[in-house]
Amino acid sequence: MVAVVFAALVAATAAPAAGPVTLEIIFPEGYTVSRMADTVGAVREIAIHKRHVTPVLTGTAYLATAKTASPPQAFRADDRRHSIEGFLFPAGYLFQPSWYARDLIALQIRTFEANWAKLDLAYAKSKHLTPYDVLVIASMVERETKAPAERKLVAAVVYNRLAKGMPLGIDATLRYGLGIQGTRPLTAAELRNQTPYNTDVHQGLPPTPIGNPGLPSLEAAAHPAKVDYLYYVRKPDHVHHFFTASEQEFCAKALEYGYHC
Repeated sequence: MVAVVFAALVAATAAPAAGPVTLEIIFPEGYTVSRMADTVGAVREIAIHKRHVTPVLTGTAYLATAKTASPPQAFRADDRRHSIEGFLFPAGYLFQPSWYARDLIALQIRTFEANWAKLDLAYAKSKHLTPYDVLVIASMVERETKAPAERKLVAAVVYNRLAKGMPLGIDATLRYGLGIQGTRPLTAAELRNQTPYNTDVHQGLPPTPIGNPGLPSLEAAAHPAKVDYLYYVRKPDHVHHFFTASEQEFCAKALEYGYHC
């Protein structure tokens, strides 16, 4: 919510210039389509009250348009759920009050394609992962990491678990599937939920990305660290993780940090 307010303030407090009004919206890395729609709504409200302009673009229209938008052609065969999640590149965008939702979404998709073109997918391909798989992994890396240096390590855990046929066991995918934000502990019933986004009970990747990753997470998903880690647990600072290839060591650290194992 803080990021939404910040993005809105950027749009609202920019100094007026001569000529047509230009607004700015900032989408933080990792935001879901739903949170992007919230940001659009917040920017619109503050633009009305602070800049005295009424954008055509609304959060409701943005969300509705996103639900019918198509991903880039190269991904459509793998996007079986017809989801635009993952393709709305998170960045700062300038727009005019006359823009429609389709204009902003089209710009985000073009920006995604420009950044995607920077990736070398040869390593992922050698592991039998599709481009869409890489995008899904990048969305998990984005959601799971706060320390930039850990992106490639989290990606490595995903790759290693997939290679061994192990469930990924990433709570962030379940939270996405159930629409649960924040970090409150998941209940026993939630952990047993059979949503396809429950990577504790279903092997393999979730069916779609769980957010819209930025370039660093895309790069990490394409080029994970060359390590044998299979587990990680968040340290008490809530920023860094302890990584290991040993289940016993993982459990010991989880208990030490106050988690269940």
